[in-house]
Amino acid sequence: MENNFSEIFEDVTGRILSHIPEELTYHNLHHTVDVLQQAERIAREEGVGNKEDLLILKIAALYHDAGFLHTREGHEEEGCKMARRELRAFGINENQLDKICSMIMATKIPRSPKNKLEEILCDADLDYLGRNDFFKIAHHLFIEMKNIGLVNSEPEWNKLQLQFLKEHHYFTPTNKKYREPQKQKNIALIEEMI
Repeated sequence: MENNFSEIFEDVTGRILSHIPEELTYHNLHHTVDVLQQAERIAREEGVGNKEDLLILKIAALYHDAGFLHTREGHEEEGCKMARRELRAFGINENQLDKICSMIMATKIPRSPKNKLEEILCDADLDYLGRNDFFKIAHHLFIEMKNIGLVNSEPEWNKLQLQFLKEHHYFTPTNKKYREPQKQKNIALIEEMI
């Protein structure tokens, strides 16, 4: 089953690379790979050693925004449908699919993780909020939201970002320790812009 991860990775990332709409400058392959890498990092720090848990976490990271291939609204639900349609061919069983879908759905705003793996994926999804590359990544999200008509200007975007950052919180001790301090600095920098 672990051997199948590379095949699943190639399948999902290949489709995202070639079929994600161009206007999605944030929800693209770069974001998916970043979330996967951060999920693995947080899982290590949190002491997740069970191979099956690590595998389904990594698969959930790959599929968490795959629904954007078909829809923006309800992309989490679509990602779950895709996972259920596709992953049985790779030897993923019903119990694992249920866990994968629960992790994907936990990333829906407002986020609602119910266990450690769901907390890890939620923190991985928004890991960048507490990093030094926050403004670079956030700019890609601004362009995407402008492309699809959700914001019109940078001042409007800065207000939205500030509100989102202030309402956001990390779930895992790892990200509370390593990402929260930089997130607070990022908040202060946005406040200076407004």
